[in-house]
Amino acid sequence: MTDILIIEDDAELGQLLSDFLKKEGYSVKLCSSAEEALVLLKENIFRLLLLDVMLPAMNGYETCEMIRRNQDIPIIMMSAQTSEENKLLGYETGADDYIDKPFSVKVLTAKIRALMKRKTQSNTGRILNYYGISLDTASRRVTLNNNELKLNVKEFELLQFLMEHEGEAISKEDLFCAVWGTDCFTEPSTVSVHIRWLREKIEQDPNSPQLIQTVWKIGYRFGASK
Repeated sequence: MTDILIIEDDAELGQLLSDFLKKEGYSVKLCSSAEEALVLLKENIFRLLLLDVMLPAMNGYETCEMIRRNQDIPIIMMSAQTSEENKLLGYETGADDYIDKPFSVKVLTAKIRALMKRKTQSNTGRILNYYGISLDTASRRVTLNNNELKLNVKEFELLQFLMEHEGEAISKEDLFCAVWGTDCFTEPSTVSVHIRWLREKIEQDPNSPQLIQTVWKIGYRFGASK
């Protein structure tokens, strides 16, 4: 097993990242295209991917979406495209986090540590069942009335956290810290966006949600209050 696969077509930046992460104690593999990365992912096991968005041929968004069809590996996107639309597209295609170029390698390392820690913690298998929803933390499968749902990484983690705190009013800040991490530099407003996406998948009427309720001036509550 290798800790990190870097997919970066800028040879100088890729080598800089590789050298720094190796000094931090990680084992690293570097490649310059999505096509090469997809082959490596079939032949090897990696703990985390650093994925550049602007790649030759297949871009990072397309690559992330393809990887997500088969693997639940933590993915951090790296890009000079820093608009909210670009970041949301990254999350929608399955990225766990998004870091703007140019970035501090110390910030990147903090993100890597946080993602690897959360991934390790989520490997303990449990099954949560509420209101027709079944969530398996080990296989990361979710079903609603026995029909499997296709959730992206953050939608899954949000739903898991809400189900684990069924009946409790959870603030947006607490949700953000639990799912994205206190050392994450993503905008907290992304919580509302992901809640909207999640409601579209689990609510009978997303405009009148019954499972994920808005708690005025606080945040959200999953299910009926106790």
